[in-house]
Amino acid sequence: MSGTVKRYAAVDLGASSGRVMVGRVGPDSLELSEAHRFPNRPVRVPEGLRWDILGLYGGVLDGLRAAGQVDSVGIDSWAVDYGLLDADGALLGNPVHYRDARTEGIAEKVWASVPAPELYAATGLQYAPFNTLYQLVAARSSDQLAHARRLLLIPDLLAYWLTGEQGTELTNASTTQLIDPRTRAWSSDLASRLGVDLGLFAPLRQPGDPAGVLRPDVLEAVGLAGPVPVTAVGSHDTASAVAAVPAGGERFAYICTGTWSLAGLELNAPVLTEESRLANFTNELGLDGTVRHLRNIMGLWLLQECVRDWGEPDLGTLLRDAAKVPALRSVVDAGDAGFLAPGRMPERIAEACRASGQPVPESPAEITRCILDSLALAHRRAVRDAQRLADHPVDVVHIVGGGTRNALLCQLTADACGLPVVAGPTEAAALGNVLVQARAHGLVGDLAGMRELLVRTQPLTRYEPQGDPARWREAQARLAVG
Repeated sequence: MSGTVKRYAAVDLGASSGRVMVGRVGPDSLELSEAHRFPNRPVRVPEGLRWDILGLYGGVLDGLRAAGQVDSVGIDSWAVDYGLLDADGALLGNPVHYRDARTEGIAEKVWASVPAPELYAATGLQYAPFNTLYQLVAARSSDQLAHARRLLLIPDLLAYWLTGEQGTELTNASTTQLIDPRTRAWSSDLASRLGVDLGLFAPLRQPGDPAGVLRPDVLEAVGLAGPVPVTAVGSHDTASAVAAVPAGGERFAYICTGTWSLAGLELNAPVLTEESRLANFTNELGLDGTVRHLRNIMGLWLLQECVRDWGEPDLGTLLRDAAKVPALRSVVDAGDAGFLAPGRMPERIAEACRASGQPVPESPAEITRCILDSLALAHRRAVRDAQRLADHPVDVVHIVGGGTRNALLCQLTADACGLPVVAGPTEAAALGNVLVQARAHGLVGDLAGMRELLVRTQPLTRYEPQGDPARWREAQARLAVG
């Protein structure tokens, strides 16, 4: 297959935007270009916060039309959320947004049947109020769930509309809190005890498995000649992003940055200790038998919400002004669930600083610096905790995703962790998506081969730690966490 170059469409859906990227892959080449980008605007209706799934599907079709002829299509998105289908395969309402309030108080009801330590030992998933398990328990008495005959996670729902075939991709299934990370299969005992019908789920698929071909009406709508296969990829966007970490043989931690920061390690087995549970680390499944042992951190959501509140100022100017603000003047806990909901983010950050007796940031530059210092501090805690919990030291931190564009955040993370940071690629999830498709077609080898190709073809920036490490220890002590 020497010299063969193929084109792959990567549908990559984030919490604030979606994109269709085109990857051109050969044995010694990897190029990525954007075919189409579209907003992801959740909608608040009387019954709560919902995803505009039809708008997203329209964006996917527009993107495939703009991409032109491709050899395969792969889809990744955020985790935990799902659509319900009736007996005819029709969607029963718009999928509920994970930030919706319906899961408030549900975890305590679940723990009354399965105590939190037992639940963690069975699934390895950190507590998050929006985990699919809690969503299903919250929906237990709803008419929609009563009439549902199939549950499809968001990437699998879109793949179903494209192909007519149903499946449940494993890396995303592992975020439902219904998968045993040791067996990489459904935990039927747990589901039975909590009244969850695993028959709602379509059969499990592995990354690289065939997921059907584009239906004739889809081919006509997007102007492609068939057959065009759809390939299951690491459909949880973090799984695809971690697959695209450009690591060589070094021991590394990763931080996938965007609306969330996902910081942790790639391991060969889950860490299911009580200490790991109390540290709120999760064990999600990755490619080739790997486990992503990581902590969810609120991420650039904090800054995104502030920027929206401020009327969308120029981000470059804002970051330059933030770099001039004294470091570590005020910090907040970037993992605090109190920042989960949208709205009034600048005021809520100021209130948190006031409540902890720190100087209150007032200007956009001061609030931005507080956010970035706080994120770097949360990255520090997560990377250090992961190494301790897994007994797995690291030599370098790889930052991938949208946060790689933020040089100040990358440098602060290097300073906070006391480790070199390698930033890039920015479109890591799309690249991981493309590479799994290429591997399914025999163009690249194993996970190490995928990463070696990334190292040779993608622009990367290295940041060395600077400053006094004691200042970060003092800032951490101020928050009394970790």
